[in-house]
Amino acid sequence: MHTRIFCAVLIVLLASSSAPAKVRVFVLAGQSNMEGKGSIKHLEQLLSDPKTAATYQHLRDRENWTKRDDVFIRYNDDRGHGKLTVGFATPTNRFGPELQFGHVIGDAIDDPVLIIKCAWGGRALAMRFRPPSSGKGDYTQRNKKNKELEPVPAEVYGEAYRDTIRIVKETLANIDDYVPGSDGSYELSGFVFFQGFNDIIDAKKMDEYGVNLANLIRDVRQDLDAPKLPFVIGELGQQGAEPERRYAAKHFRFRKIQSDVAQQSEFQDNVAFAPTAIHVVKEGDHFDGGYHYYGRADTFFQIGQSFGDAMLQWIQPPGEKK
Repeated sequence: MHTRIFCAVLIVLLASSSAPAKVRVFVLAGQSNMEGKGSIKHLEQLLSDPKTAATYQHLRDRENWTKRDDVFIRYNDDRGHGKLTVGFATPTNRFGPELQFGHVIGDAIDDPVLIIKCAWGGRALAMRFRPPSSGKGDYTQRNKKNKELEPVPAEVYGEAYRDTIRIVKETLANIDDYVPGSDGSYELSGFVFFQGFNDIIDAKKMDEYGVNLANLIRDVRQDLDAPKLPFVIGELGQQGAEPERRYAAKHFRFRKIQSDVAQQSEFQDNVAFAPTAIHVVKEGDHFDGGYHYYGRADTFFQIGQSFGDAMLQWIQPPGEKK
């Protein structure tokens, strides 16, 4: 009798342990810095320096870059998918916030993780990322032929927003194509938005940024049928903690607009503002322009860490560790 009970229990345990786990899905969206501009060359230098190697050693497996078996990524329609590693960026000799973000989340939870990255350079929230609730914009652009001002075509507004929602839905419907062994079950667990440069350089776009950002959060949640979806707003911080005097007022104002959205009463329990300016390194080698955080690997690594830490407060109870 006891033998039969033991066998029955063992069968149940084996069946439950072999069942595919639910995939935890995170969407990372934005413009060029979400595309990823962290230099892999610089990352190699950091790994070769005894003073910094320990921070990044989990990214390297002897002579190869680490590929996580429990964290996967899909980047846009045509930028590839696979196990999380360096190179899911534009160009491919770079990496973005997804790299360390994926390690932070993957280390914290037991379920497999899928990152859906939707990022395109030069997209303003007021235009191509414009959420439906903000309505049609009234911006103009110069005609390429005669240079005269003309209304921005209606289809431009919200183009990147619609592409993001479409890519996410297509991926979720075919999740077993992106996460080996998945049975198709998933939980949409978080959304990170890292964007703003094309809005801060235009006073009108900057003035409506707060309204548009709040609408983006609401509309994403509605369109993905996730009313409490945890959201992280990535600070526009290229100018660093101490911006140049001529840019300081504008950048501090923009950062406050972003952080104020996270403090709105409807968002206080599930929207976080993640700092990036404190991670800017202006001294030393530059691998890109200042608008791309100088392309420094240490900066993009820390930005990913910041986004991951901000997300964990919503998806992981205090004190709970993997």
